[in-house]
Amino acid sequence: MKRDAMKATPLRLAQYTAGALAAARPGWLEGALGAVWYGGGAPPPGLAGADLPLLRVATPPLGEDPVVCEVWHSSNAAWDAMAQPATGRHGVVHYRADTTLGLMFGSVTLREADFAGASGATLQLATEQAYRDIFGLLDAQGYPYLVRVWNYVADINAEESGMERYHQFNIGRQDAFTACRREIVGNVPAACALGTVGQPVAQRTLSIGFLASPRAPVAVENPRQVSAYRYPAQYGPRSPTFARAGLWEASTWPSTQAKEQGERAAPVLFVSGTASIVGHRTVHVGDVAAQMRESIANIAAVLAQGARDGHPGLGLPELAYRVYVRHPQECGTLASVRSELEKAVGAGVPITYVQADICREDLLVEIEASAGHGLEVLA
Repeated sequence: MKRDAMKATPLRLAQYTAGALAAARPGWLEGALGAVWYGGGAPPPGLAGADLPLLRVATPPLGEDPVVCEVWHSSNAAWDAMAQPATGRHGVVHYRADTTLGLMFGSVTLREADFAGASGATLQLATEQAYRDIFGLLDAQGYPYLVRVWNYVADINAEESGMERYHQFNIGRQDAFTACRREIVGNVPAACALGTVGQPVAQRTLSIGFLASPRAPVAVENPRQVSAYRYPAQYGPRSPTFARAGLWEASTWPSTQAKEQGERAAPVLFVSGTASIVGHRTVHVGDVAAQMRESIANIAAVLAQGARDGHPGLGLPELAYRVYVRHPQECGTLASVRSELEKAVGAGVPITYVQADICREDLLVEIEASAGHGLEVLA
């Protein structure tokens, strides 16, 4: 697909600092599909009181005046045949869908304690329940394909009942994929799984946000890495169920004129959480700067593979980034992380930083990225 024959998709991400959120004007949630609130504190009344899927993430944002809230918007007001979004609940899922755009945002928050006493680890059971309800919703609403998933797991590296909690999460996720007749290899969604800290055991939560569509995304893998769903058994009894990246196209044309001229909306790229892994092994253990460089090299490899597969070519400076840092309080860590990424992508590229644990205990940093959607940073 030629870049000059594409228009930006009518999907927009708005990022707010605390000050910008406090000064937000009426109507700031117009066209919103869903929101993400970082830090674990209470969101403002205007956000908490809206009938809008809200993913609450107990990971503190980093830096001076950091982004504390993100809102995914549909810009469909400028498109033909604008339809009102469908909002509702299905089991444990809160969702909103733009039927014209062909995209749904959903959120799930479950207390693990609610699954205590049942047979099996609480995290595994909570994860399976969450994904079963997600797939039940998607089948009922005609949005069968997960496009992008964000998973946030309390104490992800802790061992419980003789097994790391991340491995328990992977069992629950894959069991739900299998039970709901979803693929577990090949064209699986882009995703990440990060750890939150500081929640007492009795208050642990599993938080999941997702985008879904009637149109299947196209998975992109990384030739430098073993596909996550083919990891050997040393990484747990179930492999992680995600692709290294996914490309998604909107269901509609930007306008009648664009349709007549063959101008399709640009595909949206979602790069999964990417870390310092080559093949299936962690590299540069204990060296956060080297892990950053390796993670960036992996993202570049994904972009190159996408271009070889015939998708629009993108460079590192064309993406927006989120970086998860395990130990930002250690002297020089955050500065080193910033320096390595800014050297690779250049000045002016949108980057947010968040404190979180990574799915392997020897990983110090993880990067996710996206492109092809509108982006507005309000500070």
